[in-house]
Amino acid sequence: MDTPAGPVPRVRTRMLPSDRLGTALARLGATRHRYKVVPGLYCVGNPTPDSPVLVTANYKLTFDAVRTELSGQDAWLLVTDTRGINVWCAAGKNLFATHEIVLSVRNAQLDKVVAHRTLVLPQLGAPGVAAYRVKRECGFKVVWGPVRAADLPAFLADGFTATGKMRMVDFPLRERAVLIPVEIFLLWKLLAWVLPLSFLLSAIGPDVFSFSALWQRGVCAATATLVGILAGCAAVPLLLDRLPWRQFWPKGALTGCLAGLAAVLLLPLSGLVENVALLLWTTAVSSYLAMNFTGSTPYTSPSGVEAEMRRGIPLQAAAALAGLILWLAAPFLG
Repeated sequence: MDTPAGPVPRVRTRMLPSDRLGTALARLGATRHRYKVVPGLYCVGNPTPDSPVLVTANYKLTFDAVRTELSGQDAWLLVTDTRGINVWCAAGKNLFATHEIVLSVRNAQLDKVVAHRTLVLPQLGAPGVAAYRVKRECGFKVVWGPVRAADLPAFLADGFTATGKMRMVDFPLRERAVLIPVEIFLLWKLLAWVLPLSFLLSAIGPDVFSFSALWQRGVCAATATLVGILAGCAAVPLLLDRLPWRQFWPKGALTGCLAGLAAVLLLPLSGLVENVALLLWTTAVSSYLAMNFTGSTPYTSPSGVEAEMRRGIPLQAAAALAGLILWLAAPFLG
């Protein structure tokens, strides 16, 4: 639509098949690092100079989440350049930040487009934005919107008033489950090295290199690795609110230990040393991968993540090394 600052693209509030395909690929991690829209000013419906201005990130999953909740609304969307990162993470990286908001307002010539001087920013962007500096540097007052885009219609209808529930951050099962595919998909490069290596190491024994052991023990080692991955990448997020402890590495260690016990009972191994080795390995793998979720949840903070890594990684490395040594030593001890 035409404005005093020039033409502004009008975007749909419904998802096309191409959008859904893009979402699926991003959720799998295939396009995650380049799934973004061009920063700038957009609109939905037929906004007027008095219509609200909603600020968001240029990560397309975030952009889609906002626009699809604005069906029937007339509003302006000011998309800042967060390098294709979501609002919460971008705020922590100083990308969804004061200087970017100010720059976006100036580049869009927003003062020519709207008659008011109010910006609605997502609450999760607050760590990166100093509202008083935005007002001082570009003349626009910051109003903090709700945590979730789904609450925007009610927030706008109630005169920019957020209820207590709109301010609360939760992490329900559906949102935890949607993180699983990308965590597993991103491991394929590492698995391309680890799985062949597990077969080769399994073949080492008193006969120097045994092809029968390569297959029998190799399958067991590869299975234990995959079990550890599923325990850390799937069981932990699905059971997050049921598992004890606040930190993630012990949660992953618990699921890895239980999954490892199930694996050694089912795998065709007869030696105690081999069983212990695989149990240590699955526990270490699960515990390490579980820590990937520290940045996806409201459970911890940057300093908390650092403290958890200092405590968990040495134990994970020790368990993995012990498991590897026992696995290599088992044929010679039999």
